[in-house]
Amino acid sequence: MSRRCELTAKAPQTGHKVSHSNIKTKRRFLPNLCNVTFISDTLGRNVRLRVSTNAIKTVDHRGGLDAFLLKARATELSPRALELKRAIEKKRAGAEVEKI
Repeated sequence: MSRRCELTAKAPQTGHKVSHSNIKTKRRFLPNLCNVTFISDTLGRNVRLRVSTNAIKTVDHRGGLDAFLLKARATELSPRALELKRAIEKKRAGAEVEKI
């Protein structure tokens, strides 16, 4: 399982651990990932994703998973999240046609 957020594409970064004597050794800064179940209002089902805690805050701020995915760029999303985005867009387009 990769250490990459499925919604914001946050990935590990590299840097130096600096000792008291200023010796620099390589280290990795890992993103804070959590397994979270989001509720999709449009699709009417639960979706399990592995996302960063920052992404959880952003999803909540934007008004839910559907709003976040519709506003997100396709290049940042994982393949699973991209499938969800397309399914939500398709369902919303079908609902728009039915209203007319």
